[in-house]
Amino acid sequence: MKYIGEELFLFQKAVRWKWYWSRIIKPYMHGDVLEVGAGIGANTRLFLDTDFQRWVCLEPDPELLREARARVPSSRRHEFVAGTISDIKEKFDVVFYIDVLEHIKDDSHEMQRAAEHLKPGGTLIVLVPAHQWLYSPFDKAVGHVRRYTKRTLRDTAPPSLRLEKLIYLDSVGLLASIGNKLFLRQTMPTLAQIRAWDVLFVPISKQIDPLLGHRVGKSVLGIWSAP
Repeated sequence: MKYIGEELFLFQKAVRWKWYWSRIIKPYMHGDVLEVGAGIGANTRLFLDTDFQRWVCLEPDPELLREARARVPSSRRHEFVAGTISDIKEKFDVVFYIDVLEHIKDDSHEMQRAAEHLKPGGTLIVLVPAHQWLYSPFDKAVGHVRRYTKRTLRDTAPPSLRLEKLIYLDSVGLLASIGNKLFLRQTMPTLAQIRAWDVLFVPISKQIDPLLGHRVGKSVLGIWSAP
């Protein structure tokens, strides 16, 4: 699983977007948690106030893992592991991937491995970019293998898991992605563009997405439970 990592430093500035999706999945965070592809720890910090017992930050890039260790407040509850899910032996109450699965070539195998690491009744959470027709120079530059629809994300999950939630997020941000695809064709957004999207588009999406039944968006969120 290879990716540049530069985008992680840019998108950590998207505080409204991170607040939006994290509040949806926050109620699921408890017990022993495995964060696959923890990057620089920007998402880990969103859940410092949740009632978890143990939080494992799993990241294949040693430099990013060192950055995560420096950014996440020192705690006995946090562990930092260099590697992939193949290096993990134990089971967890929650396994989650935030903008990670799209980097992995064999995503179905990855989801199967994730399911195998769930305790009975555990939860698998996945957030990925939506719509292959939006695949752009940015996706290629940051190592995205693919983008997803609700159907293709659902099809990657093993049948042993029960689907609890499958929704699109950021309907208004979809317009920005279309604009980049058709006109800008940037390999990396600027900080000003990230902030404009985060300040102007995301708050509107938070209001409109439920009205649209979460049927439109530039990201897909899936949540499954283990038997």
